[in-house]
Amino acid sequence: MVDIPDELVAKQIEYNGEAGRAFVEALPGRAAEFMARWGLRVTGPSMSGVASLVLPVVRVGDGTRAALKLQLLDEETEGEPLALRVWDGAGAVRLLDHDAGTGTMLLERLDEGRHLSALPDGREAVRILGELLARLTAVPAPPVGLRRLGDIAARMSARVPGAVAALEDEEERRLLRDCAAAVREVAGEPGDRLLHWDLHYDNVLAAEREPWLSIDPKPLAGDPGFELFPALWNRFDADDTLWRFDLLTERLGLDRARARAWTVGRVLQNGLWRVSEGAVRLPEEQVAIARMLLAR
Repeated sequence: MVDIPDELVAKQIEYNGEAGRAFVEALPGRAAEFMARWGLRVTGPSMSGVASLVLPVVRVGDGTRAALKLQLLDEETEGEPLALRVWDGAGAVRLLDHDAGTGTMLLERLDEGRHLSALPDGREAVRILGELLARLTAVPAPPVGLRRLGDIAARMSARVPGAVAALEDEEERRLLRDCAAAVREVAGEPGDRLLHWDLHYDNVLAAEREPWLSIDPKPLAGDPGFELFPALWNRFDADDTLWRFDLLTERLGLDRARARAWTVGRVLQNGLWRVSEGAVRLPEEQVAIARMLLAR
């Protein structure tokens, strides 16, 4: 029997409706199918996030410890195995097996009890995140099979007027326009690196073969400057924001002006998402980050 956490059920129905409900209902059978196909045995309780169910397993044949990840196949998840194959364990969890039809993956087992977010020294956590980002973004993106930052930037630009009109605060309307203007200045050169797109502190786990490895990419081809925002927003510290930005741009060898533009592009993206869900104000911490960067 596979335990399916209530939170996963609720989030799948909230975000994906009937497709999410169908995914949840199919999970026990899908788990049994891949346990048999790949010769696996469950060794611990189920784990889940918003979008996936993860089972700690062992390969019966050779005793290899692994993690079976079952997820709804969509635009965000379909590029994950491709990215993991390209990185091949360099800064990221290693892909052991994959089923293209369902998006099911067998992954290297990391220490799910030790997230980078629990590291007491916040500045050391930023340094570790920067080291991982530098390694991941050093790799060129595959020419096909991933979303492209240029396409995302174009779609964001088209949605700005409607989002601005929906905001109730004039200062926030002006800020969203300023973020959009910054993105327009760099959109003609969207970059070609392989991006994780969601590298925050909870998406870095301790491991045996390396101290820390990244998990759960939402891969994208584009400019590494688009990668910095989660490190600024998560574990937010207003006094450390510019220090974090400077450290990350230096470690990744980025042009600061371009990195600033793509970073406020993430504030723009998040603002557009929030407005599409009915919000009339922008998140306070994200507004603060954008204002600090745009003022430099």
